[in-house]
Amino acid sequence: MIHGIEHSAIASPDTDTLANWYMSVLGFAVETKSAKSGSYMLRSRNRSYLEIIKSENGAQPVKLRDSGLRHLALLTDQFDADLEHLRASDVTFLGEPENKGGNRVVFFQDPDGNILHLIQRENPLQLG
Repeated sequence: MIHGIEHSAIASPDTDTLANWYMSVLGFAVETKSAKSGSYMLRSRNRSYLEIIKSENGAQPVKLRDSGLRHLALLTDQFDADLEHLRASDVTFLGEPENKGGNRVVFFQDPDGNILHLIQRENPLQLG
């Protein structure tokens, strides 16, 4: 039986630079690194995982509503502090922070252009 998503992967032309960005800007830690492939398995504070693998081509521009996987949502309990940290880290924002249904949200991009979504929820996500 499928239990859920174990990890997500991002293909990057420069795995070292992208992995280091996720560690220095977003606080991820290296779980494993493959010397052979250059891939990383990064762990977030809540023990979710993100794999950074070597791409076969350069980074491709992505828009928020293109088909395919569009963003990774990053949960915070300190929206203002994390927003200021992102601003100080010179990330590219895709809009202004908003309040939506009691949640605080903002979309931004990593150095490869992948879309990330910072969110602070008033109540934990529970659907259905």
